Amino acid sequence: MLKDKVTTLLEEALKEDQSLFLLDFSISADNKIKITLDGDHGVTLQDCMNVSRAIEHNLDREEEDFSLEVASAGAASPIKLPRQYTKNIGRKLEVKTQDGEFEGKLTEASGDSITLEWKDREPKPIGKGKITVQKKQQIAISDIKEAKVVLKF
Repeated sequence: MLKDKVTTLLEEALKEDQSLFLLDFSISADNKIKITLDGDHGVTLQDCMNVSRAIEHNLDREEEDFSLEVASAGAASPIKLPRQYTKNIGRKLEVKTQDGEFEGKLTEASGDSITLEWKDREPKPIGKGKITVQKKQQIAISDIKEAKVVLKF
């Protein structure tokens, strides 16, 4: 019953800000509610507070004791939804598929595939030495096992 009520409240809170979307939602046996959000333009502390308040203020602690945690996806969190690729266009990704691993700049993202580009050093076709070549790989989202943004420090 608690899960149904929280789900309804969460859906209502997310309707108020269409740029936010749900990544993860769970309720443990001891009523710890954990919600992880992401957004098309990132997630601010205020966004988390708004969602938290929308849920917490509509639940009765006298009826059911609970704890609530609303957080944004971490910078190093794996990408889970196709919608997250669009917001990361222009960033460097590390993508693991059945065919291997790719690391490159995300240049395109659609509902079913992404395109990565990177530079690579290859042997010259004639003679000794290497040349730098531009590589491009289109990857179906259904083939991706894991994708993460590569952070630079």
